[in-house]
Amino acid sequence: MTAASCQRVMGANDRVRVGFIGYGLIGAQHVFDFKNQKDCDPAAMCDVYQPRMEQGIAACGGAAKGYRDFRKLLDDTSLDAVVISTPDHWHAPMAILACAAGKDVYVEKPLTLFIREGRWLVTAARRYNRVVQVGTQQRSGLHYQEALGLLRSGVIGRIHSVRMASFRNVMPGFGRPAGGAPPNDLDYDLWLGPAPHRPYSPHRALYHFRWFWDYSGGQMTNLGAHQVDILQWVLELNGPTAVSSAGGRFALEDDGETPDTQDAIFEYPGLTAVWSHREASAGNGVPALEFCGTKGSMIVLRSGFEVFADVKRNPEDAIPVFQGTPAGGPKRGTPANAYWTTPMKKPGSSAQQLDLHVRNFLDCVKSRQKPIADVEEGHRTATTCHLANISLRTGRKIRWDPIREQITGDGDASAMLERPYREPWAGIIGSLRL
Repeated sequence: MTAASCQRVMGANDRVRVGFIGYGLIGAQHVFDFKNQKDCDPAAMCDVYQPRMEQGIAACGGAAKGYRDFRKLLDDTSLDAVVISTPDHWHAPMAILACAAGKDVYVEKPLTLFIREGRWLVTAARRYNRVVQVGTQQRSGLHYQEALGLLRSGVIGRIHSVRMASFRNVMPGFGRPAGGAPPNDLDYDLWLGPAPHRPYSPHRALYHFRWFWDYSGGQMTNLGAHQVDILQWVLELNGPTAVSSAGGRFALEDDGETPDTQDAIFEYPGLTAVWSHREASAGNGVPALEFCGTKGSMIVLRSGFEVFADVKRNPEDAIPVFQGTPAGGPKRGTPANAYWTTPMKKPGSSAQQLDLHVRNFLDCVKSRQKPIADVEEGHRTATTCHLANISLRTGRKIRWDPIREQITGDGDASAMLERPYREPWAGIIGSLRL
């Protein structure tokens, strides 16, 4: 590992040879984005599902080496970095082993399946001096960076609340497919990896894994992670001090487990943040992310941001008016024709965010600087989302110490900070003593 690492540093101005683990929806996008970088060689592809591995090799240009087992890919000393686009339960274990193998890592969000994994991965990244970029691509969006500067400068005043949401309607759900034997061209045991062994179902593989607690945290950790990440990045927060969440799989008629309806309240010093998702009601549309301040609000989307200015007026004029003028009532004044701040609007580009995030990673592979979505911040983002799910599953408020990374006063909830790995993965990860 030392020799391989030295070789990579010495060749810092050369092309970066990248191996891809997982060729699903976002995995295919990553191959496209990395391939478009002039200093990147898509040199290897790994997937436990043979048809996807073959598609991935073709997408890389046809010359990439193919692997069914990611450990073989990590053994390839010609590779400088790996891109991990697997189901969630594999993100942290693969990233840890990649760091130990001397590879830099671009790993999709959510970074972890449970909270303690994140600290293990941060430890591995620092111990082996690896660059680890988390796939929270919005950080690389130029309009997100401009919005960050404006919010920190006080464009909407003192920020006291944040609203985050994702609403859609996928009724009646994804069905209840029959089980049976896994396909011959899918290594189901390796797909499960550290997760508990379960009988095969088409939903316990490929895309639909995200509706099962064994492999994912549902939409809270899937879509919610993006918005929580921007919230904590903009406001420079390590994490909440308390989290409350409620919901369930109330409407969808399928075999999924994670909530189709969920609301979470995150308490930070001096502000609250709310996450809501609906899988069975799109409604009139709800902003994905809105910062609320004393001068107005800012909605930030992948397509751009917009500042909404509040009217500056006499507070008594906000009191409702009914018939009559009772003595001793509020003294209303004439509203000033003014606003607390200046409305503004800025477009953005999702494609640009993906491209710039890859560019930032490759630049950091060469410079050895921390990337814009460093593993430490990815861990803290995932932690906040996991706390919401712990609250939902225990049915009570969770009080959190973000510095010590401990749940206070709740032994049952504290036990959920870590999950057991299935062998041999428990021994493999445990042997690193993270």
